Amino acid sequence: MDISYILNELGEEREGYFNAVSPPIIQTSNFTFKTVDDFRVGLGNEFDALLYSRGHNPTLNILRKKLAALDGAEDALVFSSGIAAITVPILSLLKQGDHIISVENPYSWTVKLFNDFLTKFGIATTFVDGTKVENFENAIRPNTKLIYLESPNTFSYDLQDFNAIAALAKPRGIITMTDNSYCTPLYQQPIALGIDLVAQSATKYIGGHSDVVAGVVTGSRELIEKIFNNEFMNTGATLSPHSAWLLIRGLRTLPLRLQRSFETTKQVIAWLKQQPQVDKVLWPFDADFKQAELAHQQMNGCGGMFSFTLKDSSLKKIESFCNGLKHILMAVSWGGHESLIIPSIAGIAKADYDEQNFRHQLIRVYIGLEDADYIIKDLEKSFK
Repeated sequence: MDISYILNELGEEREGYFNAVSPPIIQTSNFTFKTVDDFRVGLGNEFDALLYSRGHNPTLNILRKKLAALDGAEDALVFSSGIAAITVPILSLLKQGDHIISVENPYSWTVKLFNDFLTKFGIATTFVDGTKVENFENAIRPNTKLIYLESPNTFSYDLQDFNAIAALAKPRGIITMTDNSYCTPLYQQPIALGIDLVAQSATKYIGGHSDVVAGVVTGSRELIEKIFNNEFMNTGATLSPHSAWLLIRGLRTLPLRLQRSFETTKQVIAWLKQQPQVDKVLWPFDADFKQAELAHQQMNGCGGMFSFTLKDSSLKKIESFCNGLKHILMAVSWGGHESLIIPSIAGIAKADYDEQNFRHQLIRVYIGLEDADYIIKDLEKSFK
């Protein structure tokens, strides 16, 4: 399916809303039925009906169709946050006594989900170095039901081999799921590589304007319907119609924004690697990246986010550098119009900082839509 068709036409029945170019926000809580028989059908199969906007809504359905098509999936569900798009499917698919194998160091709230929340329900998680497929194989137990991935990871950019892990999981009946927020469907297609479920924080590149919080999961209709009919409806983690409309707006310019960020990031990294203050740069498409070959095999492009370290890795020096930036904003998230920075030390108590711990030294940068020279000048002034 052509990407231009997906982004600009798929799911948009314009003759149904006065031939408006932009779809309306159907801001309603419920929907009417003409007969008791129609009502009965709707109550009996809410996955295929418009009954109540905690389930489906016309504005959300347009978005679902687009996001599923972009991922090469049969269906999609949209959620009120990215972590909801991870938590709800896992709650739906697992039960007490099940076991998860997760890549190490995923998103911080995913770690909390595995370590603090699921343990209350008797679901255990083993974390492994995901750069080696044999680590997943060695961690499999008779009760392993899910392998959870995040490729690339969003601080160290470690990758997992989707094809190899899917080949390991499928014969054993183990579901595979990955967070694809870094690449989006435009730069990586995990389902085509054998992964069962793909989650994204739509807050990031899909929204693109730093004005909406949302999540999405895509997969087979069977899995999506199972998630919908149980935990999705019970938890009520539904996206609002207005937020769905904002995401549809964001999709219109997604290819342009991704490409702009990608190209600017290349220029910024090339400059950074020449600076005497910089020790290492981590970015999947950098020629020096340890998994660059796998990155080019699995990814069509690379996001505008990377990490680097300073040769002087003292707490004082890292803080001084980050505090000196004027135009690159210090904030969480990525994917919007604005460039952002997060030093790992922001999440570490000063007394716990370990200058020898590489992950403590990392400074994560997201490149937005500004000119490369504008970003480089800000970095240069802060180095000085």
